[in-house]
Amino acid sequence: MPLIPITRAIAIDEGELDESFTRAGGPGGQHVNTTDSAVLLRFDVASSPNLPEAVKLRLAALAGSRMTQAGVLVLRSEGARSQLLNRQEVRERLVAMIREATIVPKKRRPTKPTRASQTRRVDGKTRRSAVKAGRGKVRD
Repeated sequence: MPLIPITRAIAIDEGELDESFTRAGGPGGQHVNTTDSAVLLRFDVASSPNLPEAVKLRLAALAGSRMTQAGVLVLRSEGARSQLLNRQEVRERLVAMIREATIVPKKRRPTKPTRASQTRRVDGKTRRSAVKAGRGKVRD
């Protein structure tokens, strides 16, 4: 089976993809009633031997409700009238989603505010307090 390249190190086998075709809604006249142009693509992320475990976890988080309990990613495309265009579009979305999952997010390092920034903040509050205090009633 041909491989679908994701990154330099990752490629998925085309045999892992399960495509089914249904009738699409929307415009198209009588032709739309007779052709199965919508594409439903299923990719079993959980049992894919080509994806590293870390990528699988990030992909599950990215997919959200598009991922089933069994770990199957389900994508649907029915935007074009052509089945071929819908197949290309749904595969491009799958590849883009997996590429996004390969990016390791940077770990956030918590920082403390500097002493100078704390001083500026307190000074600003003091100035603002003085301005507001000056708006009160004049006392003798």
